[in-house]
Amino acid sequence: MRPFFLVAGFLCVGLGWVGLVTPGMPGTVFFVAATWCFSRSNPRLERWVLELPGVGQLVDDYRSGLGMPRRAKITAITCIVVACSFSAGYAIEPTWVRIVVALTGLVGVWYVGRRIPTREHMVADRDDDTAPTPSATGRSEGPR
Repeated sequence: MRPFFLVAGFLCVGLGWVGLVTPGMPGTVFFVAATWCFSRSNPRLERWVLELPGVGQLVDDYRSGLGMPRRAKITAITCIVVACSFSAGYAIEPTWVRIVVALTGLVGVWYVGRRIPTREHMVADRDDDTAPTPSATGRSEGPR
């Protein structure tokens, strides 16, 4: 299975690079998939993806459960809305395909907006869990 995961990882990296420059196509999700494939085939390539400037930190945050930065979520949602609006409004002829594109865009906006955690929120929640809490005597007990 190692060669399969290796090839799949490189395919995902290629799609990730295309997604970074193509409006409406996700890029980071392919880098997340590539990292997963490389973790099963070649740890050196997994580290390579995690060290890519701009992309590696996003993948690492996602894998750690921290989600996406607020700015990245706003950019992703804006790209989904613009690409789907243009496609459904001007670029596609059959009405049923326009409806499918619009519904797919709505699902994408919902998923990115509601299901993927916002990194600032996750960091704040994590910091709240480790912040000193006052005890019954009014003194701080320190992290739990």
